[in-house]
Amino acid sequence: MKIVLLGPPGAGKGTQGVRLGKAQMITQISTGDMLRKAVSDGTALGKEVQSIIRDGKLVPDELIISIIEERISQADCKDGFILDGFPRTIEQAKALEIVMPDSVDVTIYLNVPVDEVIERLSGRLTCRDCSAVYPKQDISVCPACSGALYQREDDQKSTIEHRINVYMEHTAPLVEFYREKGKLLEIDGTGEQDEVFDRIDAGVSEGMS
Repeated sequence: MKIVLLGPPGAGKGTQGVRLGKAQMITQISTGDMLRKAVSDGTALGKEVQSIIRDGKLVPDELIISIIEERISQADCKDGFILDGFPRTIEQAKALEIVMPDSVDVTIYLNVPVDEVIERLSGRLTCRDCSAVYPKQDISVCPACSGALYQREDDQKSTIEHRINVYMEHTAPLVEFYREKGKLLEIDGTGEQDEVFDRIDAGVSEGMS
């Protein structure tokens, strides 16, 4: 199964994508994690996108499309995958249809109100090693892998509003794009993580039956 995860920044795409990947036994591909790792490793790609990520802007289509095309051609994607963070524009979605002619099976849209998104983003910490996300609290080490926790630059208040504006302008139109194709599964993304995952799991299972 080939799945696209849609939703505003802070909707829980990464968290739910990991859980869904394990449940469906397919690979979860987070373009954000891939790019942030490239930045931390100091690769040529990382240097190219560092300022783009810091400013909350979108990585140029031709660059991100080439990264995705190479990634989904790898052996661990032959039985399916989950795309988290791609496509982010109508143009990217159309390009995905070209590089992947058998197309996407379902697009899961996590619908979360903007005010809740802002609260989530400004109050979370991310693990440098495993990318797990936690609410801000009195911990500095990841409970899962003991990696250091930090606040991502694009989760700081000065960047959040811009990220949301970019999403509304460029990515939100994908909801109707996939709805018109009959491939949209809209999920209420509010509530506890387990509640949201149960909605996703039920929706995907119903779509496969």
